[in-house]
Amino acid sequence: MKAILYTQYGPPEVLHLADLPKPTPRPNEVLVKVRATTVTIGDTIMRSFNLPISGVQKLMARLFLGMRGPKRPILGMELAGDIEAVGAKVTRFQPGQAVFASTFSVNFGGYAEYKCFPENGVLALKPENLSYEEAAAAPGAGMTALQCLKKGRIQAGQKILVYGASGAVGTNAVQLASRHFGADVTGVCSTANLELVKSLGAKQVIDYTRQDFTQSGAAYDVVFDAVGKLLPAQGKKALNPGGVYINVHTDSDGGNQLENLLKLKELIEAGKLKPAIDRVYPFEQIVEAHHYVEQGHKKGNVVITL
Repeated sequence: MKAILYTQYGPPEVLHLADLPKPTPRPNEVLVKVRATTVTIGDTIMRSFNLPISGVQKLMARLFLGMRGPKRPILGMELAGDIEAVGAKVTRFQPGQAVFASTFSVNFGGYAEYKCFPENGVLALKPENLSYEEAAAAPGAGMTALQCLKKGRIQAGQKILVYGASGAVGTNAVQLASRHFGADVTGVCSTANLELVKSLGAKQVIDYTRQDFTQSGAAYDVVFDAVGKLLPAQGKKALNPGGVYINVHTDSDGGNQLENLLKLKELIEAGKLKPAIDRVYPFEQIVEAHHYVEQGHKKGNVVITL
């Protein structure tokens, strides 16, 4: 099978195409023929080894990824495709079914033509109203946004501010907060993305290039930094008494669960959530896709087709 590997850390050019043996599913596994995957900020961070955290967290991340070189040479944190084969003990899936999945707990591997998953992995039938490209972009950022917002204990009618509202996590957070939790959402983004964020359900939008939301006098029940670029003290300035500050880097733990993926599927099929797609690249242009994502200006998700 074809796969994109990286055997050293560095710029996007360390990614290279290789031929690897096609995997065979074990008795409790399924084999997925990958149709689409994504390039996330997380992929670029792992590839470059430029970690946006410090202290013990950074040390643990470095040990997980590999200090001298990548322990997991195939990136790709989410995907969509078709079940091609199933192991002898599998009962949950059958060949021919379209699925979408997170690869976070199975050593990544979305940048390949095939990927094996345990039957009980973070893998579910693809929402019928999404294309493979859209479905590939749903798991990672969607589950992250859902997990963070659950920690905010949001109630209908509360005011929430989403900082970084046009990114992958932010576009999910705006939709979930407004259409699922029933909150009054204010989105913070750049000038070019104001209309996008409005279309996702934000009642108010703030252009951070022209206005500091902490100086507006408005207060919120929840402030969610969906890009991890706010100082906590800055985000907390805009909270009501008893309000909750959420940071994507510190509050997304535990989100990679089948329960969350199935909830996303339910919300997507109900028309309450849809992944925002910025650009779609063919597999052979994955280096260009990494360059684009690394610039930090993508709107929603960048998808790779196989």
